[in-house]
Amino acid sequence: MKVCIAEKPSVAKDIAEVIGAKQRKDGYYEGNGYQVTWTFGHFCTLKEPHDYTERWKAWRLEDLPMIPPSFGIKLIDNGGVQKQFKVIENLVAGCEEVINCGDAGQEGELIQRWVLLKAKCNVPVKRLWISSLTEEAIKEGFKQLKASEQFNNLYAAGSARAIGDWLLGMNATRLFTKKFGQGKVVLSIGRVQTPTLAMIVQRQKEINAFVSEEYFELKTIYRDTEFTATIDRLRSLEKAEKGLEYLKQHLFEITSFEKKEGKEGNPRLFDLTSLQVEANKKYGYSADETLKYIQNLYEKKFVTYPRVDTTYLSEDLHPKIAGIMEQLTYYSQFTAPILAKPIPKLKTVFDDKKVTDHHAIIPTGVLPVGLSTDEKRVYDLITRRFIAAFYPECKVSNTTVLGKVGQVEFKASGKQILEPGWKELYANDKTEKKEGEEEERIMPVFEVGESGPHEPRVHQGKTSPPKPFTEATLLRAMETAGKQVDDEEVRELMKDNGIGRPSTRANIIETLFKRKYIEKKKKNLFATQTGMDLIDTIQNELLKSAELTGAWERKLRLIEKGEYASDTFKQELIQMVVDLTKEVKSNIGKVITIVTEAPKTEEKPKKEAKPKAPKEAVAIEELKCPKCKEHVLKKGNTAYGCANFKVCGFKVPFEVFGKKLSDKQLSDLLSKGKTGKIKCFSVDGKEVEGKLVFDAGFEVKVE
Repeated sequence: MKVCIAEKPSVAKDIAEVIGAKQRKDGYYEGNGYQVTWTFGHFCTLKEPHDYTERWKAWRLEDLPMIPPSFGIKLIDNGGVQKQFKVIENLVAGCEEVINCGDAGQEGELIQRWVLLKAKCNVPVKRLWISSLTEEAIKEGFKQLKASEQFNNLYAAGSARAIGDWLLGMNATRLFTKKFGQGKVVLSIGRVQTPTLAMIVQRQKEINAFVSEEYFELKTIYRDTEFTATIDRLRSLEKAEKGLEYLKQHLFEITSFEKKEGKEGNPRLFDLTSLQVEANKKYGYSADETLKYIQNLYEKKFVTYPRVDTTYLSEDLHPKIAGIMEQLTYYSQFTAPILAKPIPKLKTVFDDKKVTDHHAIIPTGVLPVGLSTDEKRVYDLITRRFIAAFYPECKVSNTTVLGKVGQVEFKASGKQILEPGWKELYANDKTEKKEGEEEERIMPVFEVGESGPHEPRVHQGKTSPPKPFTEATLLRAMETAGKQVDDEEVRELMKDNGIGRPSTRANIIETLFKRKYIEKKKKNLFATQTGMDLIDTIQNELLKSAELTGAWERKLRLIEKGEYASDTFKQELIQMVVDLTKEVKSNIGKVITIVTEAPKTEEKPKKEAKPKAPKEAVAIEELKCPKCKEHVLKKGNTAYGCANFKVCGFKVPFEVFGKKLSDKQLSDLLSKGKTGKIKCFSVDGKEVEGKLVFDAGFEVKVE
């Protein structure tokens, strides 16, 4: 018997269907020589400090740093997890081979390896490594199962990352909390979280310190075309008016007219970060929301594996592109011109050297049905980008005109689209003009030496503060470790030094919100006073620097490639934690309290009148589903349920045993697994009182 372990029940069902394991058993499928079982996300976690020694249960400065002699793992304390783990353990004990069908990435490898380690697996292990969940991909994957040992470096990198995060997170959080926190405040420090917060705080300080200044520019209109003086902006109206008087005394003369034809290169295929950036710009989706929508599309077999950081396809996909295009019938008006000729093997699309575990996100060709509006939008972004990559380049004409009025030089520029090429796919989009970008306008033909009257004027403007981060610009900053990079090629090269991984960045941003270190106003992100105080208290640059965190990230990628020892990485982090502890213990800093939202004066009465209800509602929808531990909870008309309800099936009605629950009671039940004592339940026609808890199947019962 061969045991397949998938990362989710829905994926296990798809695999079982394809390989012929049709019999449904308790916690697995069986048939055709296979047993297919599943986890639901993380079953195991690194042991907590108190699991190593009772002394580490209390938070005390004198016990820091906490460096376990060796790191151990344990099962998550959850009834559903423990029940399903027993199923896996029994199946693994009685089989001749295990096939690891976990998510094909670093996190997926770590989840499965820890489960197999905990289950004391001692039979050979093979690895299913696929980029989509279509029937064809699963069949092909089973024909080409890989040896588990091929992924040892991937596991080593995942393990080193988890241990690194434990060492720094556990020690630094306790260190700063005990040294600088007041009351019950927890000051959360993380390897990626803290430098990300530092970038937002730095930007916030630049905005706060910015003093707007007035400036004046000289402009003039000649032959219905506006020209701007190329001299430095003037700081006083007096100088500007003197300049204007000077301009009125001279004719406008053309000194140069240059028209160049150019091309605008096709947009790259999406990796996860660029998809999150685009969805935030276009639809205002948070990184976390986009990740959920794309994960759903992947599980429904409509797109390929999403947690990727490359914008290229592997060369062996080239023969399959035409087949995928033919199946995109909703987009046939766009695919027809491409399919009329052989698909070109473009170097900007196909490059094996730029593909690591997976290729860029593309549609699978399976026709999408039953999508929500948000999923449709994300699918449309991916599909249009995929088609656009194979369209002709956009041909433009760039015109630059120079002129002078007396001794003052002027310039005007314009752009004309000659052949839209790939831009046909975005004909209905409103594109925001980037700063310094030429406007799309047709310029008249000018002759060098021609001159004539013109209409000069003074333009008054104000200098603008730096722009606050949006999730789109923050994701880009995380990807490039804080460096401003617009060039796609350079960005590709910098990805090894980015902070966080594509799959974890959304979670990092969400954590900063939950900790109340940042807040969102419209699309913009701002640091709260607590977030600013925390960063100001951290003297150690290593903790705050995106560049230095990026260097660690690079080492983790080298471990993945087998070019750096994971033990060396751990030793470096241990040394850093030891040095940091010494440094902070001797520091004197400001005591920090968590700032609850400071309401505007006029809003105060509202808050006093009804202080808890809105907060509780928000808190519940931030919680993870207690059953699958993966998706957040969503509020329906009659119940809170798992956002992935169709697969997970978890829900808690607002009314239980004839009693309408308060937001506080619901919040306690969903976050702690039980409520306080409640009176007046109706059970079997009798009135009872007791606490609400979950049974092993996550149904609500009275205890």
